Amino acid sequence: MSAVFPTVREVLALDPVRHGAPRLVAGDAGLDRPVRWVHVAEVPDIATLLGGGELVLTTGIGLPADDAGLRAFIDDLADVGVSGLVVELGRRYVSGVPRVMVAAAQRRGLPLVELRRATPFVRITEAVHALIVDAQLHELRATEEIHQRFTELSVEGAGPAEVVRQAAELAGCPVVLENLSRQVLAYDPAGESAELLLDGWEEHSRRIRPAGRTAYDADSGWLVTTVGARGQDWGRLLLRWPGGGDLGGGGTRPTGTPPTRLTILVERAASTLALGRLIRRDAEGLERQLHRTLLTALLDHSRPVDEVALRAKALGVTLDRRHLVGVVVRHRLDEPVADGAPAGESGLWIDAAPEAGPARLRDLAEAVGQALREAKLTALTSAVDDQAVGALLALPDAAAEERALTAFATALRRIRLDTAPSRPTAVRADPPTAPSRPAGIRADAPTAPSRPTAVRADAPTARVAGARGEAAEGRGPAGRADGCRSAGPAADPGTGRPDALVVAAGSGVGSLREARRSLIEARQIADAARRDRRDLPIFRLPHVGLAGLLHLLRDEPRVQTFVERELGALLSHDARHPREQLLGTLRAYLDQGRNKSAAAAAAHLSRPAFYERLARIGRILDVDLDSVEACLSLHVALLALDAIRTP
Repeated sequence: MSAVFPTVREVLALDPVRHGAPRLVAGDAGLDRPVRWVHVAEVPDIATLLGGGELVLTTGIGLPADDAGLRAFIDDLADVGVSGLVVELGRRYVSGVPRVMVAAAQRRGLPLVELRRATPFVRITEAVHALIVDAQLHELRATEEIHQRFTELSVEGAGPAEVVRQAAELAGCPVVLENLSRQVLAYDPAGESAELLLDGWEEHSRRIRPAGRTAYDADSGWLVTTVGARGQDWGRLLLRWPGGGDLGGGGTRPTGTPPTRLTILVERAASTLALGRLIRRDAEGLERQLHRTLLTALLDHSRPVDEVALRAKALGVTLDRRHLVGVVVRHRLDEPVADGAPAGESGLWIDAAPEAGPARLRDLAEAVGQALREAKLTALTSAVDDQAVGALLALPDAAAEERALTAFATALRRIRLDTAPSRPTAVRADPPTAPSRPAGIRADAPTAPSRPTAVRADAPTARVAGARGEAAEGRGPAGRADGCRSAGPAADPGTGRPDALVVAAGSGVGSLREARRSLIEARQIADAARRDRRDLPIFRLPHVGLAGLLHLLRDEPRVQTFVERELGALLSHDARHPREQLLGTLRAYLDQGRNKSAAAAAAHLSRPAFYERLARIGRILDVDLDSVEACLSLHVALLALDAIRTP
């Protein structure tokens, strides 16, 4: 029943009821039952006319005279689900209601109230019904505000952090957005402690199991809805309602299910998040738009190849009868957080310059264009997404490929190094404390006190900045090993150079119809190479192995679903038993090529203890760990889990 209705306790506090000098004689455990309506009755078989949730008022003049009849009357009311029974003394019962009624009501947990002073029942019904109508009107107005607020956010193209902040503000409750791997993308603690909210989030989230796409988990106190669009779910939005779960702090709190308006709120917020993920726009110059239009046409087949060739030729780029090579350039670290950026009241980091991301991408595009000119290369070039710049090189023949790529990479590196000193560097370093263990750290890693930091407010799908150090749909600022994050030309963890770049090239092709394959290959290589710490001038396909491929696909819901299907039961077990982590045992077994003796030694366990752990893992996952095929699937799932949990 909706929480919009007043409770029996609240009804007893109304002035018309207090005028009758009410006294509760039985059923105090049911005082928090909601009152859907007030019904006056003077017949013993009234239960057949009720639907549940009513507060019954009576003088008792029509009630049975025998004890059995009174017991049956109380039982009938309890069976139909009435909220309570109020008996006015003076007409049938003078000093008090019969003891048999009190005993029967106490046995059934039905609130039984005596009114020791004559009270017009019409005043009670008017007061309660006015309270119900006012509450429903308030609920309606709140729902209207929710629809209006999220419609405005959708039209404005608000990012996930802003949507989550608005949801928390409207609800007055903490709100968390997570992906399918239970990693926090954005959150707002609504004035509560962010550290307590996110401490051990992954393990806590795995224990929240609502029944349905949008449902309330009373055990944990979280209202949960799935986030996704076009049949592709990619996360969950969770709102903690103080009506259930262990929230701490003591005090009285409501019971039952969340108000309807909160269910509407989380569903509208989820719809806004899903829609925002589908829409990403950015303003560009006309020439760059033309280049991007042609590159996009090659990537998504939106225009005939002959038309693309014709329009490119009009721009001075001849693509016919040329050897074509797709190239993608991106920063190894994504858009950084400004130095000293203050955290807002909601706990979300805000960039000092919201336009820094697009400006940074424009700078990179200009550097790529300048490098192409210095290397005397002809190409279509433009930004291909929010973080990368692509180029389709048009070379005279295949023999010129390596020479052209080397010249381009050399020129680009020189340009970037020449411009780096003139650009200010701002680095935010964490205090020298013990490493934190937010939700994204491996479940089998040694635990340490969690120290979650804030999520940037402008990131499209920001992750917790201490847990993953990433943003922008899972591709945000890569976390540094030393706990610092760059806000300008950052020192790359692998190369030590300022604002390091990844230059990736696809396989050369002999016709424009095959150019799409080369461009897509280059973009995939560039994304996967971000976690490769080798300082290669150009990354090619042979440099990307299985780990790189899984890193590339880490935000793909199907990969996350595969990981959950293969390892979910084991991860849930480890979440329930934090002192007995079995994931590390499975990892040691697979890393040692299924050599149990070597794996036991690597895990620092005796062989009997290690064998017993393997047997339990097999039972939990319902797999045969002696099967090569099963172990291969589990090993791939572990690699995918590592890719999901590391920048």
